[in-house]
Amino acid sequence: MTEALLLWGDTERSAHLFHALPLTIIDPVLFVEMDGRRIAVQGPIEKPRILELDPGIEVVDAEEYGRDALIVGGMAYDDADIEVAVRVALDLGVTRALVPRDFWAAVADRLRAAGIAVVVDAERFEARRRVKTPRELAGIRRAQAAADAAMAAAAGLLRTLPEDLDCATVRRAMQEVCDAMGSDLGQDAIVALGEQSASGHEAGHGPVRRGDHVVIDIWPRDRESRCFADMTRTFVAGGEDPGEELAGYWRLCREALEAATAAVRPGAAGRDVYGVAAAIFEAAGHPTQRTKREGEVLDSGFFHSLGHGVGLEVHELPILGRSDDVLVAGDVVTLEPGCYRPGFGGCRLEDMLLVTDDGAEVITDFPYDLAP
Repeated sequence: MTEALLLWGDTERSAHLFHALPLTIIDPVLFVEMDGRRIAVQGPIEKPRILELDPGIEVVDAEEYGRDALIVGGMAYDDADIEVAVRVALDLGVTRALVPRDFWAAVADRLRAAGIAVVVDAERFEARRRVKTPRELAGIRRAQAAADAAMAAAAGLLRTLPEDLDCATVRRAMQEVCDAMGSDLGQDAIVALGEQSASGHEAGHGPVRRGDHVVIDIWPRDRESRCFADMTRTFVAGGEDPGEELAGYWRLCREALEAATAAVRPGAAGRDVYGVAAAIFEAAGHPTQRTKREGEVLDSGFFHSLGHGVGLEVHELPILGRSDDVLVAGDVVTLEPGCYRPGFGGCRLEDMLLVTDDGAEVITDFPYDLAP
C-alpha cells in the first residue's frame, strides 16, 4: 500500500494548501506528499513561481496528463482538473490518500471510483499547522501590531468622544489603521455597546454616549502572510466610573487572564488552562461550562471557552476549553476570559500568546484599563 497526503483546491480558500504552498494560486492545485517528495500539479503559468518559492517542489504540468485533450473533447474545466488529479495519483502509485476534513467531495468520489482509498485524517493536517513557520509568525506579529494600533485609535475616540461618535465610526477608524499597516479588518469587527456586549459575537451598532461600556474585539489579517491576530478590550466611554457590576467583571477577567497566562507552557492541556480561568469565575459565583447542567445553554457568567489557536485561520487548534488538546512550543493561542449578564452586557479581555520552550510570550502589547 502506497500512502500519500493529498491537498486539493486553490490557495485563496484552503489554509492547509496555503500553508504547504504559500503563493496566491486561484486555480485548482493538486499537492501530493509521499516518500519524501512534494509534488504540485498545475499549469505551466504557475511553475516558475512555485520553483522560485521552493526548488525542492516537483511541478507537474497538467497538460502532460491530457488536460487540454479532455477540454477539447468537451469535458468541463473543473471535471478535467479532477480527472488529471486522479491520473496523477494513479501514476504515482497512490493507493491510500490521507486528506483534510475540507477536501473536495467531488475529488474524493473520483479517487475512490478509481480504486484509491480516501481517508480523512483531520488531526494530521491540523497538527502540521500548529507550529508556526518563521514566515507565519512574522505575519502574526505584524497583524498584532496593527491590532494594537487600531485598538489605540478606538480608545482615543472613546476617550475624547467627538460629536456623533457611533460604533461604525470607531470600526472605520480601526480599519483605516489596519489598512495603513498592511492588514485587513472586516466589517464584522466587534464594537458592542452595553447590553449588546452580552452576546459574544454581536458586531455592535448605534451612537456611543459618555458612560457606555464598549467591548471591542478585532481580528486583523496580515496581507502578506494571510495570518490573523485576535484581541479584545473593554472600555467605558469618557473614562467614567464603570459601576460596581462592570468593575467586578473586569477584575475577574483580569485575574483569570493573568492566571491562565502563567499556566501556558508546552505540555499543558487546554482543559487545564481553561480550568485555571474557570475556577476564578466559579469562586465568585458565576456559571461556567464546567458547572452548567447537562443540556443547559448558558447566556451569563463565563459561558464560552478560554481561547483557541490563531494562524492562517482566526479560530484553529488548539482549543483551550473542555478539550484534550495539549499545547506545544510554536503554538499561537488566545486567552479571552469574559463575564456577561443578559440585559446588562459584559466584559472580555483577550491577549495572544506564543507558546515557547519554557512558557509563553505575550504578543499583545496594549493596556487593560477600562478607562480608554
